[in-house]
Amino acid sequence: MFRYNLKTQEGRFYAVAFIEGISYLVLLFIAMPMKYLAGKPEMVKQVGMAHGLLFVLFVLTLVQAATENNWGWKKPLMAFVASLLPFGTFWFEAKYKTKK
Repeated sequence: MFRYNLKTQEGRFYAVAFIEGISYLVLLFIAMPMKYLAGKPEMVKQVGMAHGLLFVLFVLTLVQAATENNWGWKKPLMAFVASLLPFGTFWFEAKYKTKK
């Protein structure tokens, strides 16, 4: 049913990463065009605030998952860099998610 095991820190991280990735896409491809093409700057403010909070949660769960699972430094660094790019969190999950 739900594709993430929320009982594990890694599962919680990937769930947050997914939601954060969606919020980033909404900000870039819906809220920003609404601001500049439809004159609705409040969209960026609202979506931007939600995305900012989700990004902070993403970083916190990333640190927790990396610490708990002994990821070293490369995997968390790649996760952080990927989060700065559109669709990056989805690429990261496909490439690095532990198969169970």
